[in-house]
Amino acid sequence: MSFTHIDCFSGPGGICTGLCAAGFDTKIAIEYIKSCVETYSANHPSVHMIHSDIRDVTEDDILPYIPSDGIDLVTSGMPCETFSTAGNTSRSFYDDRQFLFREGIRIAKISKAKLLLFENVPAITTKTVEKKSKALIVDLLKKELVEAGYGNYIEVVLSADKFGVPQRRNRFFILASSNPNIRLTAPIPENCKTTTVKDAFAGLPNVIPNSGKEKNKYTGKESEYSLLLKNDSFWRRTSNVNKLTYQMPMKHRECTLKRFALLHQGESLKDLFERYDGKERETLQEQRILPKKMFIKRNYRLMENEPAPTVTSHCLDEFVHPKYDRALTVRECARLQSFPDSYDFCGGPYIVPHINRDVQDKYEQIGDAVPPLLAYAWGKEIDKILRGVNNA
Repeated sequence: MSFTHIDCFSGPGGICTGLCAAGFDTKIAIEYIKSCVETYSANHPSVHMIHSDIRDVTEDDILPYIPSDGIDLVTSGMPCETFSTAGNTSRSFYDDRQFLFREGIRIAKISKAKLLLFENVPAITTKTVEKKSKALIVDLLKKELVEAGYGNYIEVVLSADKFGVPQRRNRFFILASSNPNIRLTAPIPENCKTTTVKDAFAGLPNVIPNSGKEKNKYTGKESEYSLLLKNDSFWRRTSNVNKLTYQMPMKHRECTLKRFALLHQGESLKDLFERYDGKERETLQEQRILPKKMFIKRNYRLMENEPAPTVTSHCLDEFVHPKYDRALTVRECARLQSFPDSYDFCGGPYIVPHINRDVQDKYEQIGDAVPPLLAYAWGKEIDKILRGVNNA
């Protein structure tokens, strides 16, 4: 028996991919961004996709597609821009997005969901409901969970690298139940080997910046992790893809390539500004090798023998390959997020300026997603919880 699922704020399908591997049957996905909808539907064609602002979704949109006795799990990974501390300007916003948790609760009530799983950045726990207020968003969320009949809940911060993802990505979760007597538990890492960037990139050939030449053949090297991402039986996927995809090089200016060449593993643009000062820095800035302004989270050369830092929607600008003087390919970013190699990021443009909330390019889709292996860990844990209820 498969447990059923509704995927709110579904993005390109990270949660669905992990839950599918854990045996869940996703019935409905709700997503506003068209490029994410296209990617999701291409990879999960059996899921009924609702391309809409979630606030406009009604009972009539949901009830025909779920079991009459309700859904087992609703997941809700609402947008995190106003909660993130990665950018002070975004965190200073106080707008409608920080109250979108209410939509996850509303959908759970409509669908008579047994369990509701929220996901967001840990900084949500310190964001206030409005400027100069002491009331916290997360406290309001928990209060409204109780009012909606989901007063039995747990909260936990999990790091993706503890569950096989080659990335140090902390995420805050709340798992809530409509059953006050059920015992809720979070996934626990079980002697999981740390997956490194080297493990993640195993078998991916180098590409030459500005060449326009995509590589579609693996090198033949493998790691335990690369084999897992090629194992469509594990992911419960049916795919006709038998070649490497999205290993396309970026276009870089000559001065940018020279900047990358200055970086050692574990260094970023910030380190270059600290290493070169005075006249030496001015010369590099005149040559445009260094920019006039220093961006802390920019041009970090990954460390080959460690997990990557958090992959974000800005991963194209933030990361440099550990060995080669270039930014990462779409497939390399997908590897860091634990998307299977057969996953098709077909929606939207390859790259688009970050000026429009309504469009996400392939890098942004990947960076904003929940790592499928972390979702898989939750799926296995929730499966045990639900089977405990059913067997009671």
